[in-house]
Amino acid sequence: MPSPAPTLSRSVSLHLQGDWGTANLHRVCGWIAQELTDRAGPHTRVAIWNGRGGADAARAVGRGQVDIALTTPAAFAAAALDGRGPYAGEPFPDLCALGVLPQRDRLVVGVDRSLGIGSFAELRAAKPRLRLATAQHDGTNLVGWAAHEVLTRSGVDVEGWGGRPFADERPFDTFERITSGEADAVVHEAVMLPHWQRFGADLAFLPVERDVLDGLEADYGWPSATVEEGHFPGCPRFETLDFSDFIVLTRSDLPGDVAHLIAWILGETRATIEAQYRHLPPERSPLTYPLDPVAIGRSPIPLHPGAVRYYETLEAA
Repeated sequence: MPSPAPTLSRSVSLHLQGDWGTANLHRVCGWIAQELTDRAGPHTRVAIWNGRGGADAARAVGRGQVDIALTTPAAFAAAALDGRGPYAGEPFPDLCALGVLPQRDRLVVGVDRSLGIGSFAELRAAKPRLRLATAQHDGTNLVGWAAHEVLTRSGVDVEGWGGRPFADERPFDTFERITSGEADAVVHEAVMLPHWQRFGADLAFLPVERDVLDGLEADYGWPSATVEEGHFPGCPRFETLDFSDFIVLTRSDLPGDVAHLIAWILGETRATIEAQYRHLPPERSPLTYPLDPVAIGRSPIPLHPGAVRYYETLEAA
C-alpha cells in the first residue's frame, strides 16, 4: 500500500537547479515541481534554474543559492561534504540528500581499434599521438574531472605525446568528434545512449587498472564497476569507473515537511517520470526503471531527516 499522500497547507517558494535545460536532470526537476505544487498551498511557486549537473549543483545548494539541485554521479557528492577533489577548499558539511534516482552508467576510455591498443600498459608503451575527445576539465564538469584523474593516474599524457585533446561541455559534441573522425579516442559516460552503438565497434575499450580504481575510491570515495560483455558491439567485459545515479541534493535547513513531501514524491509518484522513459529498454534508458522506492533512499551522503521519515515507512511496511 502506498503511504498516505502528505500535503503542505501553506504556500512555499522553492528554487531547484537542473542541467542545461533539456536533459534528464531538468526533467526530474519538472516532475518534482509539478507534484509538489499539486500538494502545497495555492500560491506555491517553484523555479527551475539552469545548471551543468556537475560540481555546480553542490556549490549552489551549499552556498544557499538554490534549495535543491541534482547532480550525477551520486557517489561524487560525498567529496563535497569535506571538500575533496573538485570541491577542494570549499566543503559543504550541511549538504544532505532527498533521494537517489538510478542511472546505470560508467566512465569509459576507448581508442580506435586501428591503433592496436587494448590496455593502458600498451597505450603507455606506444605513446600514440591521440586526438582525444572528452569533457572540460574546469573544476565543475565532473566528466572532465574524472577523465583527467583516470588519465593522469594511468600515466597518459596526450599533449606530451604530441596529441590533441578536445574538451566539450555536452556529450553529444564529444560523440560527434568520434563519428566524424575528428577524434580517435574518447573518455566519457552516458554509455546507454545509442551513439555508443554506432561507433562502439570501432573502439577498443581499455580496462582501468586496479591501482587507479583503488586510488580513486580511497581519495574521493568514487567506486568502480564493470561494463558487461556485449554492452558495446563485440566488446568483452571490463572494469572501469562507476558513473551512476542522479542524486537530489539539499541542505539540512530545508523544512522537514518539504523534505518529507519531496521524498514521498520520488517514491510514490514514480510512474509519472517512468512514463517518459518507457519507450526505451531499461538497460538503454537514461533513467533505469522501474524505480524502487527503497533503493531511492540509499544515499552516499546523509539523508535529510524529513526524507528519512518517508523511507522509514517503507522499511516498516
